[in-house]
Amino acid sequence: MPEALIPDRLFDGETLLQGRAVLVEGGRIHALIPEDALDPSWPRRRLEGLLAPGFVDVQVNGGGGVMFNDQPTPAGIAAIAAAHRRFGTTGFLATLISDTRARMAEAMAAVREGLARRLPGLLGIHVEGPFLNPARRGVHDPAMIRPLEPEDLRILTSLGAGRTLVTVAPETVGPELIARLAAAGVIVSAGHTAADSATVDEALAHGVTGFTHLFNAMPPLAGREPGPVGAALADRGSFCGIIVDLHHVSTASLKAALAAKGSERMMLVTDAMASVGTSMAELTFQGQRILCAGGRLVTEKGVLAGSGLDMASAVRNTVRHLGVALEQALAMASRVPARFLRLDGELGRIAPGYRASLVLLDEDLTVRETWIDGVASDRG
Repeated sequence: MPEALIPDRLFDGETLLQGRAVLVEGGRIHALIPEDALDPSWPRRRLEGLLAPGFVDVQVNGGGGVMFNDQPTPAGIAAIAAAHRRFGTTGFLATLISDTRARMAEAMAAVREGLARRLPGLLGIHVEGPFLNPARRGVHDPAMIRPLEPEDLRILTSLGAGRTLVTVAPETVGPELIARLAAAGVIVSAGHTAADSATVDEALAHGVTGFTHLFNAMPPLAGREPGPVGAALADRGSFCGIIVDLHHVSTASLKAALAAKGSERMMLVTDAMASVGTSMAELTFQGQRILCAGGRLVTEKGVLAGSGLDMASAVRNTVRHLGVALEQALAMASRVPARFLRLDGELGRIAPGYRASLVLLDEDLTVRETWIDGVASDRG
């Protein structure tokens, strides 16, 4: 049914506004008009708080007690989606951490089926490895890391709908394979890499458009060795994911990156594990015991293992600890990742024709309600 949503305040993807009504019909934004211009025949609902475009997370490994690697099924995806929706995520990529070729094919099939079923919030898949530099593997199982071969290429280009994002180390995959992935419509990101800046620049020229969790699993920027971080910050066209959980990267480094790159190319990601939306004190992933405390997830050896971060917390941290304006932080959680995924004509704005995927926030930036394609969270 058509409905007019009338919030106290509204962020349309660019600007904070008041006195506006959002007309929703058929799962999309029909119009954004002054409240006093609203036709009396439209059913209306007043909302206490700030209405904004729903959050888009391109790196979701798990949530609600489920890891995508462990449950690469539509049911597993739905459980993860439900956990993250509570924190404002209305669009996400189910993320597979380095695994076997068979598991990669299984995950791709699950996402394909999930998209066909229109699972709420599912936008596609992120295959993070196994085509990485083992020296920068982080928590990824070294036994899984391997070269990208023709059969992998076939699987990675097989989704047929939605978005496929693949994280690779440019020094191990090479420009020709990057170009083939990009030509097939795959979004290619550089990560878990020790490549020098010249190698990264060549990868950018052949189709890399993003950097997976900037700073993490890559060498630091140095004066004569800029590496992946320097190449990422110097490039004007690419996008950088950042984990603002106050554990993965220092606030000073994040502030410096934002000053260099600008918020229009920096997107918030969670790199979330199964613990999000639960009270889990620990979990097991690929045989490793992972301890969860204070939002920080580490192996027994102290290696960071994803995060316990949700997108609403990422937005709050960006505003409170990085000093970023609310409008910019909200855009970094919605419009910027939507643009990275080439979905900026569908998501990330409250404007006519856009999908009615929305989040309602209170003054503390806590999520009160969400809508995915016009369907409110408290009404199914």
